[in-house]
Formats: sequence, structure tokens, C-alpha cells
Amino acid sequence: MEIILLERIEKLGAIGDVVTVKDGYARNFLLPNKKALRSNNANKKVFEANRAKIEADNAARRSDAEKSAEGVNGKQIILIRQSSNAGHLYGSVAVRDVVEALHADGVTNVTKAMIVLERPIKTLGLFDVKVALHPEVVTTIQVNVARSPEEADLQAQGVDVMADLFEKDEAGFTEDYDPNAEPGEIAVEAEEAPAEEA
Repeated sequence: MEIILLERIEKLGAIGDVVTVKDGYARNFLLPNKKALRSNNANKKVFEANRAKIEADNAARRSDAEKSAEGVNGKQIILIRQSSNAGHLYGSVAVRDVVEALHADGVTNVTKAMIVLERPIKTLGLFDVKVALHPEVVTTIQVNVARSPEEADLQAQGVDVMADLFEKDEAGFTEDYDPNAEPGEIAVEAEEAPAEEA
């Protein structure tokens, strides 16, 4: 289906571009959300008549988004989650969790539709998440997923918490090893072995 874009859409085009998209994408997303018009002679005339107003509205929304971006850009949010010893979360961090953390931090102008999360976060660590405040204004925040506030502070300083955890585990319990033992035998202390033979 051919459509006329009413706003810039990533990977499609800018305002006024006539592009061809799949019918379902146009019918289910672009047209209901007023991001595009069907491309026909009547709509082309309507668009050209209103082009200056559409571009002025877009410029006003973009300038508002740029002002908002100053308060959001580079912001770091901390999410405390339970995880396994390997660092895999029980569950995941989704868009809703990021928005709720931003609202708790005082950033109220961000909605779920603005968060660009390629895939849910399922491990501990630091993650950069894009926030699209406007189709032409994209900023980045940092999401710090940790098991405790102390771990979050260490991760923020650049410490790899999981690597430190595994290094500590290696220094723990070690079993006695007898190279001559048969499989399934328990290793015997060297002093006990002669006493049993006698």
C-alpha cells in the first residue's frame, strides 16, 4: 500500500515522503495512529494544503522533546532484582519497569511507547537503553540491574560483580585427590592408609 508520511519514521522516510509498506503495517499501525495518509489524489491535495501546518507542529513537538531530552539524557536508573548465582534474573526487566523507575526518579514525560528496548534484560549488569522522545530526538539512559544497592554502586564504578563472585568461589573448599583411587572410592589420608594395613 502506498502512503504519505505525516511524521518521520525510522527506516521509512521523512514528512511528505510517499512510500510503499505492507498493508497490515499501514492499516494496523500507521493509519490509526495518524502517522500517515493513504496515497491518493485527494489526500495528496489535502497534505499539500496543510504541509506548512504539519511541519510547524512537528517542529514545535521536536523543540519540546529537545528540552525534555536534557533532563533524561545520561540518566542512570537502578533496578534491584533477584538472580541466580550465574547472574541470570528470575524474570526479566521490561519496558514497564524502566518507565516506572524513571517516574520514581522524577522524569514524568516518558511513556512506554518512547522506550526502545530491543530485547528484555535478563542478566545483571549495565545496559544502555534508547528513549525516543520524538521521531527525531533520541536519547540514551543507563539501566543498572543489580541484586543490592551495594552491587549497583560497584557496577557503576566499573567493577564486574559476577567475575568477582566467581573468583571468590574458586578459593573455597577443595577435596582431597588420590590419583590411584578407583572411581567411587573416597580419598584416604596418607597417614591412615598404613595403619589399616597393619
